[in-house]
This record gives sequence, structure tokens and C-alpha cells, in this order.
Amino acid sequence: MTATLSRPTDLGPGRVTQVGVLRSEWIKLRSLRSTWFSLLAAFVIIDGLGTLFSALRAHDINQHGGAGFDFDATEVSLRGVFLAQLAIGVLGVLVISGEYSTGMIRSSLAAVPRRTPVLVAKAAVFAGVVLGFSLVASFGAFMIGQQVQASTHLQASLSTPGAWRAIVGAALYLTLIGLMAVGLGFLIRVTAGAIAALFGIVLVAPILAEALPAPYGTDVDKYLPLTAGMRVVATVNPDSNTLGPWAGIGVTALYAAVALAAGLVALRRRDG
Repeated sequence: MTATLSRPTDLGPGRVTQVGVLRSEWIKLRSLRSTWFSLLAAFVIIDGLGTLFSALRAHDINQHGGAGFDFDATEVSLRGVFLAQLAIGVLGVLVISGEYSTGMIRSSLAAVPRRTPVLVAKAAVFAGVVLGFSLVASFGAFMIGQQVQASTHLQASLSTPGAWRAIVGAALYLTLIGLMAVGLGFLIRVTAGAIAALFGIVLVAPILAEALPAPYGTDVDKYLPLTAGMRVVATVNPDSNTLGPWAGIGVTALYAAVALAAGLVALRRRDG
């Protein structure tokens, strides 16, 4: 009597789903040491600098009197976001360029035949992590900063007009800068080049815009991601020459969308 080995018919080929790709990207992101180091650095910057600036402004006000009609206690406590975007931007680039430098990207693309789900999953997981982290850090910076400024009797509170918008907007701004970095990572693939491009757009472009003669400098500057996006944290004496808070976030979102679209085109053409 011989045994007959039959091939199982109930085990079909593995099907790649967007949920599965998202789960894979989440595992990779949380497994990277650079993720935790960058987020820790950003947290220290947001809350540490926010506390420092709040303390310095409170000391100055207490020593020299009134702060003036343009004093924005909310914006002062969130000043650390200006520098924290560097840490978030670097992380966004490393999430992509790191895979290219180690060759791991070949495994990712081999597992997912279509290219769009890879970019969507990486961007979605990264955005979710950064947004959640940034909300906690921004809220903490605001609360600590206002406590430090309490001696001036000019501090803000969560009921102050624009306070919640500034906290949430700061988190959205950092997330969008990170997504721009992800798109540039796919587009350029080299860490140094992508970081240089990101910092050129975000930090250097406003300086170059100042060199333009009036009114062109102002007209260009207000549509740059730093100037437009950071308007969302200002709650006092809005500048009529700049965009509104949510319009500015919209412009920053457009930069992120263009970077991601360019990254997707590059991914399909070079790694298709």
C-alpha cells in the first residue's frame, strides 16, 4: 500500500494587502533606533526650548514692564517647533534613504509588486507617528510655557482664542514637513542630498526671498512652507502681508503633496 501525497488546494498564494504593507512599515519604523533618537531630540527641543523662551520672556517682562500689544504667549511657548522640524525632517529622509543605502528597499519592493502601496504605507505610518508625537509634545510645551509665564499675568490658557489651533497646527506643520522629507527621500534617495534639498526649501529659501526687491520678496516669502506653515501658531496681531493660519497650512500641505508625487513618479520609473 502506498501513500499518495496530495498538494493542498486550500492554501492559495499570499495576497498583498494595503493593511499588510502598513503593518510591515510600522514594524520597520519602530525597529529603527533613528526613529526614537529623532523623536526624543524633537521632544526635548519643542518642550525644552519652549520652556526656555517662555522663562526668558517672563523674566524680561517682569524686569522691564509691559510686553506690548503684540506679545503672543502661545507662540512663545511653541517656538521650539522652528528647530524641531530639523529632527523630524531628518527622520523623514532617513526612513527612505536608509533602505536605499542598505539595500533593504529591494526586499520591500520584491514583497510588494506594485509601487504605490509602498509609498502610501511609508507615508501613512510616518505621518501617524509624527502627528501623535507632535500633538503630545506641542500640548506639553504650551502647558509648561504658560505655567512659566504665569508670573507676568499675561499667560494664555486652553480657552484663549487660537490656543488649540496653534497646538494642533504646530503638530500638523511638523507632520507635513516630515512628509515632504519622505517624498524627497524617494526622489533623491541619497541621505545628504535629500536633507540638503529639504533644508534648502524650508530654511534657505526664506533668506533668499529677503534679497528680492519689494514687494517681490514679501510676495514670494509668504508662499514658502516655513513662513506659510508657521503662521498657524501665531494668535496675536496677525500680519496682513502673510496668509491666514489654515491657508498657510494648506500651502505647506501642497509642498508635501508635490514632494510625495515626485517621489512616487521616481519610484515607479527607477524601481518599477
